[in-house]
Formats: sequence, C-alpha cells, structure tokens
Amino acid sequence: MAEVITMPRLSDTMTEGKVAKWHKKVGDTVKEGDILAEIETDKAVQDFESELNGTLLYVGVEEGNAAAVDSVLAIIGNAGEDISGLTGGAAASAAGGSEEKKSEEEAKTENNSTSVEQTSAEVPAGVEVITMPRLSDTMTEGKVAKWHKNVGDTVKEGDLLAEIETDKAVQDFESEFNGILLKQGVEEGGAAPVDSVLAIIGPEGTDVSGVGAAKPAAQSSEKPAEQKAEAKTEEKPAAEAVSASSTDRVAISPLAKKMAQDKGVDIHGIQGSGENGRIVKKDIENYQPSQAKPAASAPTASSAAQVALSFVQGEDTETPNSQVRNIIAKRLAESKFSAPHYYLMVEINMDKAIEARKEINSLPDTKISFNDMIIKATAVALRKHPQVNSSWAGDKVIHRGNINVGVAVAIPDGLVVPVLKNTDQMTYTQISAGVKDMAGRAKSKGLKANEMEGSTFSVSNLGMFGIETFTSIINQPNSAILSVGAIIEKPIVKNGQIVVGNIMKLSLACDHRVVDGATGAQFLQTLKTYLESPLTLLL
Repeated sequence: MAEVITMPRLSDTMTEGKVAKWHKKVGDTVKEGDILAEIETDKAVQDFESELNGTLLYVGVEEGNAAAVDSVLAIIGNAGEDISGLTGGAAASAAGGSEEKKSEEEAKTENNSTSVEQTSAEVPAGVEVITMPRLSDTMTEGKVAKWHKNVGDTVKEGDLLAEIETDKAVQDFESEFNGILLKQGVEEGGAAPVDSVLAIIGPEGTDVSGVGAAKPAAQSSEKPAEQKAEAKTEEKPAAEAVSASSTDRVAISPLAKKMAQDKGVDIHGIQGSGENGRIVKKDIENYQPSQAKPAASAPTASSAAQVALSFVQGEDTETPNSQVRNIIAKRLAESKFSAPHYYLMVEINMDKAIEARKEINSLPDTKISFNDMIIKATAVALRKHPQVNSSWAGDKVIHRGNINVGVAVAIPDGLVVPVLKNTDQMTYTQISAGVKDMAGRAKSKGLKANEMEGSTFSVSNLGMFGIETFTSIINQPNSAILSVGAIIEKPIVKNGQIVVGNIMKLSLACDHRVVDGATGAQFLQTLKTYLESPLTLLL
C-alpha cells in the first residue's frame, strides 16, 4: 500500500523546507535508508532518508522549490499502484495539477530553482533563470557586492558568479549551470528582493530580452549613459575594497564544503589544491589537523570602528545604508521597543584575574585576553542560572539546552555578533582562538550566516576604547546582554585600608519578561565570584 511522506520538521524553527536536490526520480526503486532528497531548512541542508521500501510514485515538491512542513513531499508504494486518492489534498493536488499540465518539453526548460514571476515571454530552450537566493532565514533582499562574471562570459558549474551581501554577511554565490551569462538582473552595488531575477544563463546568442525583466535600481534608472559611466568610475575604489576583502574568504567547491561540514573540518585551515587555491574534494579527504593555519589576529580597536568620513566645511554628504546597517537599525529598534529592558550594574575587582592571566600567558604558545576570561566566566555562570539563558516566545519561555555566547564585533558597516557554540565547554585557548578567527573574518566580511545564528546570550566589550560603563540593547532572541567596561585603577577600601585596585564595571541588560531582577542579580553575583576568584571556575 502506498505511503505518503510529508515535508519533515528538521529544526525547531523550521516552517518550510526547500528541496535542494532529489536523489530519486519517479519510477525509481527506493529502499529503507536510501537518500531520497536533500532538504534545505532555515539553518542547513540535510539528507533525508527513506524509511520505506518500494517505488517512488509521486514527487510533491519539485527540485529547487519550497513547501510547508507536513505538506506532501513524496509517495512511495508498489509499481503501477493507483495513488489518485492520495494526491487529492490541497497541497498535493496543487503540486499534482501543475505536474499534469506540464509537458515533458516544458519540464526540461523550466528553472527548477526559482519561483520567480516571469514576463509574458516564455523561457527559451536551454536557458536557466537564476534568482536572488535566500542565504539566511531572515534575508528578504540581497545586494550584489561584486560580479565575478560579465555578460558574455562562459560559466561552468561551480564557478563563482557573484558576491551577495545579505543582512548578515557577504557570501560567494556559485553557478549550478553551464553556459553563457546572457543577462545580469541586478547591477553591481544594487539590491533586489529574494527570488527576483539575478542572472540568466544559456546558449550563446539566445535572445532573453523579454525574460524576467529586472527592476532597475532607483538611483540609476534616470541617469543618462554618461552619468552611469561617471558613477561607476567613482564607485570603483569601493568595489576594489570589496574585492580585496573577498580574497580573505575561502574558495571551495560545493561538494568539498558539504564534506567539510559533515566531518567538522575548519576549511580556513586548509590549503586548496584546485585552481587559484580552490579547495576541492581531495583536499578534505587528505586533510590533517596539523595543516591548520594560525588564527587571524583580532582587529585593533581603531580598525574595527566605523570608517571615519572626511569633513568638508559647509558641505553635506550622504552614505547609502548597507544591508547590514539597515538590519542593525531594524533589529535594535524592534528589541528596544518590544522588550522591557532594565539594567543591573556591578563593580569587579580584577586584581586576581590580572594575576591569573599573567600566569596563563606565561605558558608556551598561550595568549588570552581579559575578554576571553569574561566570556568563559559568563558561560559557566549561565550553567547555574539557566533562566538567563532563555528566550521569550510569546506564550512561552524557551530554556535553551546549549550555552552559545555571541560576541559583539565592530565592523566598518556597523556591528555583527558571531557565536561561540557550546562556550561553557571551551577552554580559554579555544575561546581566544575562536574570537580572534571570527573577529578577523568579520572585518573582511568573511563570516558565514550560520556563524552568526543561535546565540543564547551576548557580550559587548568597549573596554579597549577606555569606556568605563555603558548599557547595551538586547540582541534578540536573547533575554540578556552583558556590557563590559575598561579596567581602571582607582582607590578602594580593603581590610580597612585605602589601596589601589583594578576595577571593572559590568552592566547587565535584561528582558523583564524572562529575567526578573533577583534572577539577574544572582547571575551577576556568580559572575563576580568567578572573575574575582578565577580558581572557582575549576570547581
């Protein structure tokens, strides 16, 4: 008897899944354990295995398309079995109806990876329409930071087409097709909504003028050709800066990237053997941990800050907002106006922490910062106060099972928060290496979207700027954020005597819907104990 397989819920936040690739076709024999398809969730691409034996009789979601969780994904049964009664549901019938209406010739020319609304012109045979990809769960539009292929260039599967700036990072976008780049739907530096036409690839000489006409950028649509050329000349330094920064990112084939993810290999420590240093399959297979490169040094305070603008007396200037800046503004406003913030402050005597750091850094090949010590102490304190490691979810509070600390990093475009996963289980040296690596890649826009997701608590440190105390806006869905000031020498009373002490001020911003005042105060007391007596972290 035929069995209906529905779109699985592969993560707690998943509402729909996209079929990245089918490994079986209608009519193929399927055995239990066979990989049916690769499902792209809001967090990752995962293999989906069959739990049944039989023949694949029906595909409910085409390759490249998305469907809601629990909608019909596939039907497996006996060869020749009548399944008309199983495809009558709303989700299934819609998919089934569209399948019946398509001829085999149309199916060959259809772009399996898009849901873009085309113009009245049909897509010529052999032509593929590539749409703006959704590279993060919160992405609504993407900006083309740089095109690596021009119209007329030959494109092969795996070639780097463009660099796409999302709301979180700049990511390389590779072609899945072979052919000639016939059209660029978005100009370099321009933005477009997700699923709008990004590019068109097909046989040389094919007329695609009427296919998926792209919306022109507002600023450039009314400019004459001379002004456009002038604007491109003026923007060249910015483009070159993006290109320079992109060299710090890793060139890797899609297969090698998936193998590295499966094996937990850090691709930033691998020297690629492919063209232009590109990492390929054999590099992952032959990888040895000893090949790892030393972690990039963290950006200095001055280089990490927002880029300084030149001042011209009496002349107003404008800077278009980047995607990162727009999202920062949106998220912080949502957090500030939706979560009832309150603040708790405490002073920490860092004398013993200073001594402990000196001893640790006296060890060979070891160098940690005070920020590393604070992150470690914070993560361990969160173990004892799980309510602070929780999130507000409307009608419930979610108590997170992992402690993932987000570390605020200043970049020229604003602020990003890369995440150290399972921070409480990391050593000082692991935290130090992780922060330096991600801070360095954040500066060059080399962070991936998944490296900035999943935080359960955040730390923001402005001590390197000499700031004694400040308060931060909560990085939702976290319920708290710790603000760290500078260590300042000042007189303190110790054993009835006035002595010089090294004092650091901490400020904890809490969401009152989740963390009550007493809970936040107890957390700060535990954190104070760990920092003033570092040996207690070992207990």
